Amino acid sequence: MTSADLVLPPTDQQTPTAALLQAPEAQTLELAIGDMHLLLEQHGYVIALYPSGIRPEHERRLHSIRSVLESDRIALVKVELPPLGVAVLVRQLRQLSICDFSPGVVASAARLLSHYIHAGALLNSVAKLDRVPVSLKSHAKSWVPGSQFAVLAGPEPQLVKVGPTAEPLTGPEFRTHLLVAKGQLPSDWVRETLAPAWKVQAVHETAVPADSPRWWGTGKLVEFAAHLPDISVLYQLVASVRRERCHWCSMELIGDRCAFCSAPLPAPEHRDRRPPTGVLQLESGGRSGP
Repeated sequence: MTSADLVLPPTDQQTPTAALLQAPEAQTLELAIGDMHLLLEQHGYVIALYPSGIRPEHERRLHSIRSVLESDRIALVKVELPPLGVAVLVRQLRQLSICDFSPGVVASAARLLSHYIHAGALLNSVAKLDRVPVSLKSHAKSWVPGSQFAVLAGPEPQLVKVGPTAEPLTGPEFRTHLLVAKGQLPSDWVRETLAPAWKVQAVHETAVPADSPRWWGTGKLVEFAAHLPDISVLYQLVASVRRERCHWCSMELIGDRCAFCSAPLPAPEHRDRRPPTGVLQLESGGRSGP
């Protein structure tokens, strides 16, 4: 992980922590290469998950380390989620890392699990928000004192002006926990309106990630992320997807692209066919299907 504040506390005693891949100004390249080499020696493979909003020099550092080590055992996985959503995804991959999945499957599961994280924020203004489509009308309303906006960055972008007659954000159709990072706004709306509308099973609090104000365009926010907390559901979700073998580096994967070498899957007619696997059904009652 590229920032310590994106490493959430584990949900149980088995979930491992994450290693910190520090920024260039915090560590020399020589030391960074040494740390990565040690991680590879200890664990065999490294999945480096980092947000798309990371500074360019930090991203270049990650690619430089992999290039110098000439290692095909390092996966660099860029994630489009906002900071709190990234933190949730990191913890989910940490949970899956102790299961019987191969490193390739765990790494490529990041794209799959991102679609099951409803990540957003309550903002006092959307005037500087450039990560989610904002209409001119919403920009104009940002200048009205006391205005608040509920914004969902993923899985589908949404934006509503908070008010008594406002429609709530469209939430998950399966049971989730809601993680809330309270910034410089009251969190009453998130707890009293959003959480009941989304029928979350539990609400947990954490600190606001350092990069959240820059990502959302304002420090006056309450960031939130609804997610699947149960490792058994996460396991079934990943296990239900057909596994393929990368034709370039031979790593196992799910989805359409290898997380270790970035090679896309060949066209369907050129792949080896295997018996289909089951599909997990995440129902509103939170039960997983066969």
